[in-house]
Amino acid sequence: MHGPATAGWLLVALCAGAGGYCLLRMRGVVGEARGTAGGEALMGFGMAAMAVPAVVLSPPRWVWFVYAAVFGAAALGTAVRARGSAHHAHHLLGMLAMVYMAGAMALTPGGAHGVHTAAGAPLVTGGLLLYYTAYVLWAGARLLPLPAPADGGPPGGAAGAVAAGWGDRPELTLVCRLSMGLAMLAMLLGL
Repeated sequence: MHGPATAGWLLVALCAGAGGYCLLRMRGVVGEARGTAGGEALMGFGMAAMAVPAVVLSPPRWVWFVYAAVFGAAALGTAVRARGSAHHAHHLLGMLAMVYMAGAMALTPGGAHGVHTAAGAPLVTGGLLLYYTAYVLWAGARLLPLPAPADGGPPGGAAGAVAAGWGDRPELTLVCRLSMGLAMLAMLLGL
């Protein structure tokens, strides 16, 4: 990723942290939720690797083709599981955005971020920017605290709820997804 090295390293840390949390979350869930956490971990670590500042590491062109192949295969797997699920559709779009960014890097001479000379690239990038902006605003709004009920129970009306472990807390999962959405926005802006 081109741009200030500090911003690149912050993106690396954010994405690697999100990927690590998703790996830990995989331990506490089973079935479909485990696959979702695994896909999110792949996205987090893939985005972290892609965000390493170009002044530190400028990988050869073939690496971007490998990225595109890995995320293309992950997108196919996600497409099979999607079956009308909005969250799986979001994952599919994220995987395809990673393929798009990797392809842009592979097709640009020297891995420079001059991809917008292609005719359709600004339109695709603009669409992805609009989607991720809306997603980040939606996910951020979901983190706002709920008002406490009048009966004094916990917010949301789960009076008899058992406290979840830190890896099973839905708000941490949402923060992880919000973080990766913000990172995707930053990476698309740098494209």
